[in-house]
Amino acid sequence: MLEITNHRQGALLNHHHGKESADGLTVRIEGWSDSVHPVTVNGVRARRNGRAFSAEVTLKDTINVVTAASHTNYGDFTQSIVLVWDKRSFRRFNFFIDDNVFFLTDIAKERPRRLFDHFYLAGLKKIHDEYGTKFTLNCFYQNCHHPFEIKDFPDTYKQEFIDNSDWLRLSFHARGEFPDRPYQDASYEEVARDYDLVRSEIVRFAGEPTFIPPVVIHWAMLRPAGIRAMADRGVKMLLGAFSHYAPVGPSAADRAAGSKTGQIATVQRSASDSGETDLPVCDIGFFRNIDEAMYIGDHNQYYDPDFGIFFGRSGNTCNLCPVDVLKARYAKMFKDAESSGNETFGALSHEQYTFPYYGNYLPDHFERMACASKLLVDYGCKPVYFSEGLFGNTSWE
Repeated sequence: MLEITNHRQGALLNHHHGKESADGLTVRIEGWSDSVHPVTVNGVRARRNGRAFSAEVTLKDTINVVTAASHTNYGDFTQSIVLVWDKRSFRRFNFFIDDNVFFLTDIAKERPRRLFDHFYLAGLKKIHDEYGTKFTLNCFYQNCHHPFEIKDFPDTYKQEFIDNSDWLRLSFHARGEFPDRPYQDASYEEVARDYDLVRSEIVRFAGEPTFIPPVVIHWAMLRPAGIRAMADRGVKMLLGAFSHYAPVGPSAADRAAGSKTGQIATVQRSASDSGETDLPVCDIGFFRNIDEAMYIGDHNQYYDPDFGIFFGRSGNTCNLCPVDVLKARYAKMFKDAESSGNETFGALSHEQYTFPYYGNYLPDHFERMACASKLLVDYGCKPVYFSEGLFGNTSWE
């Protein structure tokens, strides 16, 4: 029996985890073996110290297979894991906003001369102009609060969308806000149908350069068939919560009615809920298991070679966090990154909290989004789109 112990399947590694050169990333592989027989790692004989073994291997490709092997009197023992090289990595962040349809409804009804005459897009542009933030607006097909479908949005603003697509992109989120968890049990065909519908309408009225594959869907729930549908459409990663905090707040009925139900909060699952205090759950995490949830919580991302896509932590949610809370959470995130070597960060929010006619309107919503952007930029992060390259790193292209 032998096992690699210092890196796990699907780890994303960069210059913090080894010695990087033009030829590759050389990393140390550690593990243990029950047998006294020699161990090799990718054909290189490992050093032994009792049961422990170690060797250095060079990752030369984006996706690399590392194999530890030992030939013994009882047969051959091997373990192979996949490691990802984030070549020439740098600190970077992705910012997406979910549930977008209100601004499209308003513009279709009011027909302003320019897109950015609408307060929502004007507010996002102000944040972009100050911090360089690149926003992805994940869109619904229909507005569940006011009669509107994006098929009725005019194409008269297409060129303006295209002209701003270097920092403002639109993407698929779901057919509509309700019902909650729309793709929790959806088939490949159902996910593909809604994705293709929303994509076709965005391309029609905003142009091909404006559409970008999403990094999340509504409620971050998909069965394997749904994940396949997304991967087949160019989705490279899916982000979620992957934590042991269960969101609580307004019910679906209350949110549909737009009623005020108080500040959305989070509560930690107790022993009576799960049988074990602090047990991680993937309620908003694509049914990934507890082991993966714990790893993503510490390292922010994980590569699944079966699907060929990444799963990762989405970041801090601005509509849930006042400015002082955002500052505390990002401070912790940056501190954790110093030990894990992580260089990918996220921020997110939800469109409706920006609108005064929404029941749970937040007057300081733009301030919160600006705060998140500032904190990330001040930490040295570059604004990117995670859907481009490897988490926004195009060094492999």
